[in-house]
Amino acid sequence: MSDTRKIPVLPIVIALGAAVALMLAVASGGSGAGDESPATVTSSENAGSSQLTELARRKADDPMALGDVDAPVVMIEYSEFQCPFCGKYSRETAPKLVEKYVDQGLLRIEFRDFPYLGDESDLAARAARAAAEQDSFWPFHERLFAEQPPPNSGRLDRERLSGIAKDLGLDTDRFLKDMDSDEVAAAIKRDRDEGMAIGVTGTPAFLINDRVLMGALPTEDFVETIDAAIKDARG
Repeated sequence: MSDTRKIPVLPIVIALGAAVALMLAVASGGSGAGDESPATVTSSENAGSSQLTELARRKADDPMALGDVDAPVVMIEYSEFQCPFCGKYSRETAPKLVEKYVDQGLLRIEFRDFPYLGDESDLAARAARAAAEQDSFWPFHERLFAEQPPPNSGRLDRERLSGIAKDLGLDTDRFLKDMDSDEVAAAIKRDRDEGMAIGVTGTPAFLINDRVLMGALPTEDFVETIDAAIKDARG
């Protein structure tokens, strides 16, 4: 894979062959083993990198964000709960970034829904949003990725999702009602439309201020990119 994964411009375009490789891995129930998901990134020279930074929402009451609202760096994460590479990132890299940067006030992580692997993806996204309505998005998110079944296995159903909500102490009647709400569906669509508008066609995809990372890359890649973004933000 060519070294084109850190690019400070839009749009993000995942090569067709890489997208096909990802879908083949998902279809076979791949676990995302290895250092990277099979994705490459190309760029357009006509778009300014400031467009990336402007996508950060920085809403103080956002239940799907971690970290200080005024952190110098925002990492926008386009993710989907059936994606094995998203699971790899969530389990192996995200906790290290939270400890090293989020807890120190240096990084804010904003989650964006990008379900595209099937009906169970949409159902899981709806469930996580319903958990967010009770300020429990991140515990729910952690459970989904910690116990991630193979894609489209039939195991990510309403019974399992409501069981997780019950385990977390949520009001399950409210949870199920929110899962089916038009507002939750619209919010997921907004996130996915935003990703598609900038060229995201696979997950996980990360915007780190004006930089782009694709895939379940080694933690060191994230550290290098975040450190550079912090340096730039501080001038």
